[in-house]
Amino acid sequence: MYHLTDEEYEFIKGEVIFLFEKYDVRCIPIDAFELATKIGIILIPYSSLTPKKRKAVEEVSNDGFFCELKDGKEAIYYNDTLGYARVNMTILHEIGHCVLDHYEGSEKEEAEAKFFAKYAAAPPPLIHRIKPKTPADIAEAFDLSYEAAGYALNYYHKWLNYGGSEYTEYERRLLRQFETPEEVM
Repeated sequence: MYHLTDEEYEFIKGEVIFLFEKYDVRCIPIDAFELATKIGIILIPYSSLTPKKRKAVEEVSNDGFFCELKDGKEAIYYNDTLGYARVNMTILHEIGHCVLDHYEGSEKEEAEAKFFAKYAAAPPPLIHRIKPKTPADIAEAFDLSYEAAGYALNYYHKWLNYGGSEYTEYERRLLRQFETPEEVM
């Protein structure tokens, strides 16, 4: 398993916030369908494919994958039978591959895309706003599976231990991006 460096983590966090700013993502839960559409990525559910094509894409991945189509457009194929929370994370993962210019399928690229999705779905500064006590608090606020919410809570606790509310510049930008009307006043 590939372990990302601190610099790689920081770069990916910056890319997530850049995307949120560029495509005007301003509310939680993060909607991967909306983000992909704004980026210009075509979303193709497995259920829309012929049985033969569906079997072929399921052999590539049961969850989903990113690819470039023959016409040069970017697409994410996704298994729409897996439930919203999982599909949303899959699409965020595949957006990570796209925006991070991944083409090799290496362990490093998988680790980067996995972190991209985790951070994009539930950034610790936004989790901090809801003051979660359990994974269920995060699952509800960010529309995550209970398992993903548990990982997000663990990551949030690590974030708190390493500085937490002493926000970095990009975390302050993230918080401004997600300000509620009451916070602006």
